[in-house]
Amino acid sequence: MEDRPYNVLFLCTGNSCRSIIAEAIMNRLGGGRFKAYSAGSFPTGQVNPRALELLRKFNHGTAEFRSKSWDEFARENNPDAPELDFVFTVCDDAADEACPYWPGQPVTAHWGMPDPARATGNEAEIGLAFADTYRMLNNRISIFLNLPLAKLDKLSLQRKLDEIGASAAQPAG
Repeated sequence: MEDRPYNVLFLCTGNSCRSIIAEAIMNRLGGGRFKAYSAGSFPTGQVNPRALELLRKFNHGTAEFRSKSWDEFARENNPDAPELDFVFTVCDDAADEACPYWPGQPVTAHWGMPDPARATGNEAEIGLAFADTYRMLNNRISIFLNLPLAKLDKLSLQRKLDEIGASAAQPAG
């Protein structure tokens, strides 16, 4: 890899909750070694207010977040798009969709988890769903960031990323 951070794209259908939360966590925990982005296959056009509230609660800046299409990151649509090193889907809806062509063959993995925007119940129960999403993404991203990326071949890395996605898929409760 050139002398640049690893570029990571988190994908979800609506790009309003999970992928936005993942982008915020990765940019904080990545410590400059990683630059995270998020996008959706069918973006809602707005970030979920509860996701923004949760991020503010954990002292993340939220001004830069917006719901956007993955087309912004497909180089055939945008020659200025960053060269992606990793692409993670974080919702079940996007896992089986046909993704755009990502030049450079980034490593991809599915880290699906329940959509907190679909949570039902009282405010405390819905808040818990968002907190669980943050916790699960924080755990997975932390594990990922501790992998010895320079020492793993692509197949070993793929296996590790798939293992991370299979772990802790269910919220605490």
